[in-house]
Amino acid sequence: MKNVVAFTIFIAALWAEACNPPAGKETTSHNDTVTTAERKTERYGMVTGLKPEKVAYYKELHAAVWPAVLKKITECNIRNYSIYLKKIDDKYYLFSYFEYAGNDFDADMKKMAADTTTQHWWKETGPTQAPLPDAAAKGETWSRMEEVFHVQ
Repeated sequence: MKNVVAFTIFIAALWAEACNPPAGKETTSHNDTVTTAERKTERYGMVTGLKPEKVAYYKELHAAVWPAVLKKITECNIRNYSIYLKKIDDKYYLFSYFEYAGNDFDADMKKMAADTTTQHWWKETGPTQAPLPDAAAKGETWSRMEEVFHVQ
């Protein structure tokens, strides 16, 4: 759970850092200033390792995600959430993508972290993951990836 909580705090810190514009304005991922009403959904790409001996269990968990966990994700304004698995040179990596569609990422992440069912879910998934060195150095699990291209 420590890694999952650290991930949540990491995401909250990134969001706070990225969204510190003047009152009534905010910055998009391309540093264009827009009014709050014009705010667009923020996209996140994240990566972490997956322990080889835990691949089957991780897939099993995600083949039947607990309904209360899915409900909390939706309540916390996370949309279009996907996790992908890739094996590279005998190591396994997870790539996650999601969109945040709310107005207060920090509050939504605290709400998610406070949910007892989500905490129990994280106790199951956390031990399967193997953070990359940059995340591990900060006590986190997932490393945010830089978006270099997007088209709709």
